[in-house]
Amino acid sequence: MQQQHGSGKTAVLVERIINKITNENVDIDKLLIVTFTNAAATEMRERILKAIYEKLEKEPDNSNLQRQILLLNKANISTIHAFCLDVIKNNFYQTDISPNFRLASAPEIELLKMEVLEEVFDKLYEEKNNEFINLVNIYGGYRDDKDLKELILKIYKFIRK
Repeated sequence: MQQQHGSGKTAVLVERIINKITNENVDIDKLLIVTFTNAAATEMRERILKAIYEKLEKEPDNSNLQRQILLLNKANISTIHAFCLDVIKNNFYQTDISPNFRLASAPEIELLKMEVLEEVFDKLYEEKNNEFINLVNIYGGYRDDKDLKELILKIYKFIRK
């Protein structure tokens, strides 16, 4: 007996995809299949290939299934982020985004977060915003606002999960 992990969502999705390509004659490269992680996208591609081969064992002369194996290399099976990146790269001319744009690295993103936080704090200090000053007094440290900044980043990290 095969051990199962998770709730079986991937198995259900693979079954639906196989149904589309076998019963509805939809080519695999015409489907958009998105996952949350690169590992899940790789697993999805492998499971689809395995399912096609299992079908081919029962129907070795099925040219549609044979074609699907070839089309699987072109199939759009990726993370939602990779899909969106591809859409932007292929349609940059319809946006205000430079064609030379790139994704920021994790350290760059951390630096940007800190820069934005510093800018917001500086602006609120310059405005002498009373609500902000009270917030700093309550949640900041005795000498600086470092504790408040750390709290804001922790809250940001928490809500992103």
